[in-house]
Amino acid sequence: MLTFSCGDDAVLKRDDICLVESDKGIEWGTCVLPPEPCPAGTEDRYSMRFLRKANINDERTFESLLHEEKQARDVCLRRIAKHNLDMKLVDVEYTFDKRRIVFYFTAEERVDFRQLVRDLAHELRTRIELRHIQVRDEAKMVGGIGSCGRELCCSSWLNDFKPISMRMAKRQNLSLNPSKISGQCGRLLCCLSYENEQYEPLKKRKQREREEREREQREETQETEAQEQAHPRPQPVEAETAQESAGQQAQDAGASGSPQGQDTAEGGDEQSRSKARKRGKRRGGKRRKGGGSRN
Repeated sequence: MLTFSCGDDAVLKRDDICLVESDKGIEWGTCVLPPEPCPAGTEDRYSMRFLRKANINDERTFESLLHEEKQARDVCLRRIAKHNLDMKLVDVEYTFDKRRIVFYFTAEERVDFRQLVRDLAHELRTRIELRHIQVRDEAKMVGGIGSCGRELCCSSWLNDFKPISMRMAKRQNLSLNPSKISGQCGRLLCCLSYENEQYEPLKKRKQREREEREREQREETQETEAQEQAHPRPQPVEAETAQESAGQQAQDAGASGSPQGQDTAEGGDEQSRSKARKRGKRRGGKRRKGGGSRN
């Protein structure tokens, strides 16, 4: 979509067919937006201008140009094959006044097409121009449907190509698989640049928020440690600790069932039985003494 300068008397509606003058010459065009008032002093910014609305004769001329473009394409393909040139013909375009015909092609390396130009000029009898374009321009001229299901941006509304880098995909946390982030032209998708400028301040804001949360956590940890140092917890008494350790050792010895523990238990039982026998003898002797005195 291009912008053209219109006169004050131009009356156009959407989808009206018209003739315009561009840097290529007189061309056939379709009105996308009706003319709008132009601010004073901005008329010189637009080099291309509107000529007039198309009539019936212009429509017939346009149909004949389409037919001649097909013939010129076939001629150029035959000449390319004859000279064995490593180039791909993309499109052929006549100017509306038939003064020039432009051949658009792509090639990986530099191509010497001087002999091809002479052959085409001799056969087509008009001015020949061969223009080397990039793969993005090829997709723009051919058109198609993107992975989003819509018409390609470059063939519908995008005028200029901005440089696209893998850093944009990384910044947006997209898949780095080339088949998923590449367009019909084989290059990175142009739409990667649409929201790229919004991700940078968003990431910086999230980084600041994360740093603030970490700082708050560090401050809370320092406050907790300071409170523990100012008010230490009471320590257990040494006696209770010793008693608990002794009881724990006894439990361990009983649970393990060691011979040493059994011998200790048996020795304690024998001592208690011998003490009981001695107490019984003493009591019996006293009773006998008492009985003898009564007699």
